[in-house]
This record gives sequence, structure tokens and C-alpha cells, in this order.
Amino acid sequence: MSNRQALIRNFAIIAHIDHGKSTLADRIMEMTNTVSERETEAQLLDDLSVEKAHGVTVKSRTVRNYYIDNTGTEYQYNLIDTPGHVDFNYEVSRSLSATDGVLLLVDATKGVQAQTVANYRLAKAANLVIIPIVNKIDNMAAEVDKTIEELLDLDDSFREEDILKISAKSGLGVDAVLEAIRDRIPAPAGDESGKLKALVFDSKFDPYKGVIVQVRLFDGQLKSSDNVLFMANSIKSQIKEMGVFSPLMTPLDTLQAGDVGFIVTGIKDARAVRVGDTITLANDPVATPLPGYEDVEPMVYAGLYPRGSEFKDLKIGIEKLGLNDAAFQYEPEQSEALGMGFRGGFLGIFHLQIIRERLQEEFGLDVLTTMPNSTYRVTIKNEDEALYVENPIQFPDYGQIVKVEEPFMLAKMTLPNEMLNDIMRLAEGRRGELVDLATIGSMLMVTYRMPISEIAYDFFNELKSASHGFATLSTEFDSYQESDLVRIDIAVDYAKVDALTFVMHRSKVDRVGNEIVSKLKDLIPRKLQSMPVQAIVEGRAISRADVPPLRKAQASGTKVSKKQQQLRRQGQKKSDIELPQAVFDAILDMNSN
Repeated sequence: MSNRQALIRNFAIIAHIDHGKSTLADRIMEMTNTVSERETEAQLLDDLSVEKAHGVTVKSRTVRNYYIDNTGTEYQYNLIDTPGHVDFNYEVSRSLSATDGVLLLVDATKGVQAQTVANYRLAKAANLVIIPIVNKIDNMAAEVDKTIEELLDLDDSFREEDILKISAKSGLGVDAVLEAIRDRIPAPAGDESGKLKALVFDSKFDPYKGVIVQVRLFDGQLKSSDNVLFMANSIKSQIKEMGVFSPLMTPLDTLQAGDVGFIVTGIKDARAVRVGDTITLANDPVATPLPGYEDVEPMVYAGLYPRGSEFKDLKIGIEKLGLNDAAFQYEPEQSEALGMGFRGGFLGIFHLQIIRERLQEEFGLDVLTTMPNSTYRVTIKNEDEALYVENPIQFPDYGQIVKVEEPFMLAKMTLPNEMLNDIMRLAEGRRGELVDLATIGSMLMVTYRMPISEIAYDFFNELKSASHGFATLSTEFDSYQESDLVRIDIAVDYAKVDALTFVMHRSKVDRVGNEIVSKLKDLIPRKLQSMPVQAIVEGRAISRADVPPLRKAQASGTKVSKKQQQLRRQGQKKSDIELPQAVFDAILDMNSN
């Protein structure tokens, strides 16, 4: 380790949502004079409008700070901010791969919560140094001693005297945090004279500069005149600009082992560079790349269609977001009712909501979102291999199906004893099967096997509500399991609308079918004639309601039979039926109940 590296600390702040992570980042930047008092604002690192609107960090951000200790020695603190919501765990894991230690922040008014535990496990699995911190100790509702006990139960290696007590809002105790970063987080240990090996842990697309990647250099050094090689796709590029965030982009001529910074590649293809890729010098490459990241598996799928804008504009926006968000997967699809669009894969409903809002805020695109669903494995008669269905439209006709399987997850919930009955009632109401019940200190660990479709929508929110925020949740894929699933088709004016097709467990079909047609008759725009709305399962209409006409028909001397009306309406184009986003929002809200 060089003398230069001995003065570098790369760290992240991890916490449950709304535990003060962004506030602590703001205080650290203020106390290291990274930003002036004039530049200071709340959530300074949350630069996306959706982040400020929801009070949630969505994208990880990095910033270089300079800390001068009481001996006058200057240290380089590279802070990587991380999200706290369960849907953005992948951002946390990517950020941690670029760090050497973490600050584990816990709100003294709420204690250890779901993402506290999940993020702690990620840091532990990465063998990072963990500094536990209790925040908001000056709040009237703070239970500092209880929160410290919960942290001690979380990890046997934690000692009470090592747990820092602070108020990030007022700055109380933050100076001790800066000293702990210096004393307890190790300096990076890379070979500055070796071959360049840098990890791409994030990226974004700039319409003028092309792909901009955030990198952590593990070995070697990089100069602004170098040609680099992206090893995953063997793409070479001349560096256009490079430097660090402090917190704005600050150009530098050299980055060395241990540094965290950015590279402007000039590459205009948004899909050319992958997060987790290894960068090396084009004329002197390393033999093997860094391990990178595991591919993220989406939990829910939904259609994204342009509304009031062109498909090509949506295509450009989605490609740029796909570069900026590695967990967002997509492919083109066409709907008879909605035209050309994309089938997107998301980590959860909140992830879907954020993508939709970012398309609107960053690209001015009004996007229509269809009913989310998960992946199903269907065995068909006279076919050897099972069919994997991501789009309900592709779900086979009921006469061809031998069996349907859906993905199940192991949902591990940690909760206080007195809340066991409420949580078990919630899990079993979501088709959960009890797998294990264990005691961890004063808490219980309950493990259920549950379908992804039951977890993905709002199970996490329901769990927080039922446990008053005390329960934690972590999930992992278990297996595909046979379920009695059926396809529900919605017909408007006798024409099936493919965008309203979805798959559901048979036990919910009658209730949901009645609710859907009841809501749609009020939401679908009226026409001159009455239009029936039907929910159809296995060729049978299980529910029907009529969209009333704009006005009553005038008295007529000739009576038109229902058969004639039906034949006339069947001749209409399905695309004539206009569906507002309120239709899909109503179905989504109903399915989550």
C-alpha cells in the first residue's frame, strides 16, 4: 500500500428507508467543506426529482470529501450513498462492491427494521467493516437503549462502546463518525504499478457526452489520454473526460488504485456498457476480469406503452433508463389495443412506479402501464418442454394445459413474539405455507413459502403496517410449484382487450371478476351505445356490467335485436376502445387487496 492509499477511505452508508441516511451524507459533506453553506440543501445527493418527491434514494451516488483530522493530516473520503427501499437492494450490493466499509445507520425512534437487517447481511457477506450508528438521539420519541440492544442482538461482534450515537439533522456526534471512518475502515490495498483493473459499479447516459460510467480502481492507474477496453463486450474507447464527483463532476488527469471516479466514454450506444464490467487498458489488458455482479431477476412484469407520444421517443427513453438502472429489463411487444410498446421486468411495484415517474420527469413521456404479473411455467399437452410465460397474452388456452407452476419464494420475517398471530394471518391470507419457526434472542424468525405474485405487490407494506414497522423481511427464490391458476380476459363491447388480460389463482377469480367489471363500467369512456364489460374465464363470462351510453337512444319504429347489435359491434376495431391509465390503476389497486 502506498502512502497515498493510506490516506483514502472508501465507504457507504446503509440503512432502512427514512432512517436519516441522506441527512448524514449532507452533514459529512458540510463538515468536510465539500459544499459551502450557500450550496447546501436537503437531500443534496438525491438529484432525481422522484427521489425528492418520495423522500427515497433510488440511485447510488458517489462524492469525494477531504477530511482534515486534529493532527492536520488530510484524508480522502469517498462516500457512496445507497438506497434504502427493498426494491433497490441491487443498487446497495453494487455500491458495496466498490467500498471497504459501511456505516450502518439506525433510527432511534424506530429501531432495527427490515432493510437494516437486509443491508447488514449484504455488508457481512461482502466481508466489509461495519460501524453501527444510532441516529436521531435528540428526538423526543428516541429509544436509544432499546435500539442499542437490537444492534447488539444483530451481530455478536458489536460492542456497546463501539456504537456511535448521533443526530445527523443537528450534526451532534457526526465528528465522532468522521474519526471512526479514519480509524476503523481500512485503506484500499491495490497495486498502483500493476495493470489497470477497474470495476464499473454504475452508469448513466448523457445525450451529448454518451455513456458516463462510475468506477472503482482496484489496480493500476488511468490517464485522461488512455484508450480503455470494456471486457464484457470487448469495446474499446478513447477517454473523453474523467475525474471525480465532489459532488459536481470535477475533471482530473489521473486516477489511481483505490480511487473512485467517473469516465466519459463518448460511446453513444446505451446498451454497449454493462454495470459490473471490468475496464482495463486497450494496449495492455489484464488476463481475467473482476467477478462483476449476478444478473438480477425481475419479480414482476408489466407493459409500458406511449400515450400522447411517439413509440420512438419511448424507445429512446427506455434505452437510456436501462443503462442507468441495471435491474430494469425490457423488450418490445405489440398490443392490439395499445399498439407498439415494451414489456418491462421490475424488482417490485415501487420499482415500476419509479420507472414510470422517471420516464415522465426526465423525458417528458406520458406512459400507460398495464397490469403487472410474474413468470409462469406451463406444461402443455403433447409437448415435452414446459413453456415459460411472462406475458399473460401468451398463456395457453385452458384446453391445452396439463399443469401450471408459479415461482415461490422463501419469505423470512423477523418479528416480536406478540405480533406472531397477526403476521401468520397475513402470510396465510397470501397463500403462504409455514416452513420454519425459530427463536433469535427475544425475536422470532418465521419462514413462509409464498408465491412471488403475492409478495411483489404490496406484501412488504402490509407487513410493516401489521407489525407497526417492527418486522423485517428478506426473500430468496425457492422453486416453481404447481398452482391452480387461470387466465382472466376482459372483453369490452364483446371485443377482448389484450392489455387487460392477466393470470390469477382460481380462488380469487369470482371476487376479482365482479370488482373489475364494476370499476371498469365507470372508468371506460362512454359512447353513443351501451357497451357491456365482461370478465371471461375458461370461455365463460363470470361477470358483466354495462357502460351506459352518452344519452338515451331516440324512440325508433324498428326494434334492433341483441344479436344484430352484437354483430355490428364485433365489426368494430379493438383499437377504437380508449383505455385511460385509471383503468389499469384500478385493477392494480384491487389486485393488491
